[in-house]
Amino acid sequence: MEKEKSTRIQMIYGYAVCLVAVITFLISITSMVYSLMDLTDPINAYRTYGKDAPSLASYENYKMDIIKSLDKEQSAELNDVTLQSMYDAAKQDAISKVKHDAYRSVIVNGLIIFVCIVLFMTHWIWMRKLSKRST
Repeated sequence: MEKEKSTRIQMIYGYAVCLVAVITFLISITSMVYSLMDLTDPINAYRTYGKDAPSLASYENYKMDIIKSLDKEQSAELNDVTLQSMYDAAKQDAISKVKHDAYRSVIVNGLIIFVCIVLFMTHWIWMRKLSKRST
């Protein structure tokens, strides 16, 4: 009786770990797919969460946003060469940020997926051995 109760608790624990590993695997794989998609087009993956952030969709959009945000005196001082270099720097910064975040996410989620697979396999094999012994 005591051995049967202990075996039942072990099986509940083992199947719970397997279930958590599968759920974590599915969440991590989804996040990894999003990160891989961000790596294919980092400028469109870049998101700004402020009203004052200029658009990086194109140089013309960037130029209009900068001109709108400046006074008439300040905007008169800007020339196309300066604006183009500002746009290129802002665009490169955005691409670098997206790539860094995406690579970090791929590595972290890859490690989590690996751990999930190891946990699932070891507990699943243990559950099969445990169920064979209990019958």
